[in-house]
Amino acid sequence: MSFGSDSIAQARRPTARASRSITAAALVGAALVAATAASAEERPDYRSTSGSIHLRYLNAGDGEIRAVPRIGLSFGDRVMRAELDSGSTGVVVAAALIPGFDQLPVVGDGRLTYTSSGRVMIGSWVTTPLTLSGEDGASVTTEPMPILAVTRVECLEQSRNCTPNDDPRDIAMVGIGFAREGDRQSESTRVSAGSARKGYVLRAEGIDVGIDEKVARGEFRFVKLERQQDLPDWKAVPACISVAGASPAACGTMLVDTGVGDMFLTVPSSEAQPGPLDDGTEIAVLLGDDSASAPLYSFTTGDRSQAMAPARVHLDVSDRKKPFVNTSFHLLNGFDVLFDGEGGWVGFKRR
Repeated sequence: MSFGSDSIAQARRPTARASRSITAAALVGAALVAATAASAEERPDYRSTSGSIHLRYLNAGDGEIRAVPRIGLSFGDRVMRAELDSGSTGVVVAAALIPGFDQLPVVGDGRLTYTSSGRVMIGSWVTTPLTLSGEDGASVTTEPMPILAVTRVECLEQSRNCTPNDDPRDIAMVGIGFAREGDRQSESTRVSAGSARKGYVLRAEGIDVGIDEKVARGEFRFVKLERQQDLPDWKAVPACISVAGASPAACGTMLVDTGVGDMFLTVPSSEAQPGPLDDGTEIAVLLGDDSASAPLYSFTTGDRSQAMAPARVHLDVSDRKKPFVNTSFHLLNGFDVLFDGEGGWVGFKRR
């Protein structure tokens, strides 16, 4: 879900109940491939934009993110603590938690797979408005949009964290990712047009809904994304990965995923050998497709004192798959991350 003015009907701050348009769009996804890193002079211009709303996570820490962020999600009076997941697309909720589920307009049957856990969500796409809210009372309310109402959970054959369930009642997830259709999430792409700037800024303590000059201030390092050929969306963020100082770094793509605390890493056999990584192994992530550029960030496995280091690293050594890194939510301890769903930009700003 990138955010843009056409999908959000109302936005409220704690001190003002007046409705006003901000940004929101519906739910987007795409596939992996490279994009082009922007030069220092090439950057988006947000001077004519305004209207971003900040939603503080319900479990926000004191300047540090320590768990998958939670945001308020409601279809009426009851507010659920939903996961805010930049590694998936689509609002996914147990059907039992949606008021009047049986009377809602049905778009069609639905099926979404979360490859990191191995869970397969099965149900129906229904249309309904919803409200997202922050810990401090700020909120945004959407126009009617497709929601996956989950009636059953199945598991992939080699799942990491999954239990089948024929009557789920604890599922509430707001997927705001992009470049995810190639990862078994093709059904959750939803795109709508609008005049305001669609997008968001992920921070350690909350999310800015919509892109404007205020939230885009500062020294963001921008990457210009390429368009998908057959989809109205953007390709994934280009990145290179170096394990234990391997040179040249292996270039592929990066996913900033707030939905997990572990890193998922795919590199060729020239970078690493199969098996668990030893503690003390340095991993460096380079932004863009230049394997000789300076790292965006690096960390040492097993060093818990490093705020951007993931809880664990799951290594996949393959010469057939494209290099890939899922950073985990820990990256937000070092960077604010901007996604411009309308202009096709991703920005990283040191905190």
